[in-house]
Amino acid sequence: MAKPVLVVTSRYTKQIEDRIDRDFNARRNPNQFPCTQQQLLSAADGADALFITPADRLDSGFFQKISPTIKIIATYSVGFEHIDREAAARRKIPVAYTPGVNHDATADIAMLLLLGASRRAYEAQELLRTGAWRPLSPDKLLGWQVGGKILGIFGMGASDRLWLVERVDRNEDSLLHTSELPAEIAGDAVYHQDASDLLRVSQFLSLHAPESPQTRHFLNSKAISLLPPGAIVVNTARGGLVVDDDLIAALKSGRVAAAGLDVFEGEPKLNPEYVSLKNTFLLPHIGSATIETRTAMGMLALDNVDAILNGRPAPTLVPSWSQLDV
Repeated sequence: MAKPVLVVTSRYTKQIEDRIDRDFNARRNPNQFPCTQQQLLSAADGADALFITPADRLDSGFFQKISPTIKIIATYSVGFEHIDREAAARRKIPVAYTPGVNHDATADIAMLLLLGASRRAYEAQELLRTGAWRPLSPDKLLGWQVGGKILGIFGMGASDRLWLVERVDRNEDSLLHTSELPAEIAGDAVYHQDASDLLRVSQFLSLHAPESPQTRHFLNSKAISLLPPGAIVVNTARGGLVVDDDLIAALKSGRVAAAGLDVFEGEPKLNPEYVSLKNTFLLPHIGSATIETRTAMGMLALDNVDAILNGRPAPTLVPSWSQLDV
């Protein structure tokens, strides 16, 4: 029996590649990553499924032209804003994603960003790497201690819930203010239904919500004005949650003391002013970038493809916005 044809737009860890070679007839684009939309449409002609990444943008025009043979699209990501889901639904093509497997790795990066921003790690590295390090007087490169501060966590749904909470210093002086948590892990966390109330107490603010019409550009000038002066902002969720110009202005003025960012609107392009600021600690969207996590994501994506092609319920199809826990 012939193997199903799977269009694969990237390269993955060895375990995933071995499974693709074993279970599918893989069609790859050997020339570039990401594929152009026309290359992807050509590869999809007569294929059974697509295995894509967030770098592959599937808009309504794509779904107007996609081959009728495609039975499922699996994206190698927790986010799915790169796919026009309404257009996919009109073509009756299920879309699968990979939630629930990147908590630990992303929580590690959130803590790395929080610490890197608060302890001015970029400036310290720059001194070393440029040969400018000289004996520092006690008033130089002073950062902000994390312990004893209030951490606000916006959006504790499918991502980073328990894992980030476990990493927070919760001594007698620390309070954790978050979106709602299950009772078994809530501890001394204080739930704020109104995001404005959350912002007003957040000396550190960490963003963990999916990007949706309700959360897009959540952190704008108005939201920033509610933060305590000198707050520190961390984002491991989606760049679209932030209005870049507003955050940059706040970083320049000192209204926000520092920011740790792993995601950016329009990435891999980002607002170049972030790069020019010394009070930013920046990473290139590596929240899930461990061998273990990336392998688990790929295996889950292929589980979804395998299920649909064999007439079984897929484990993680994309929900509607109303089902997402923001």
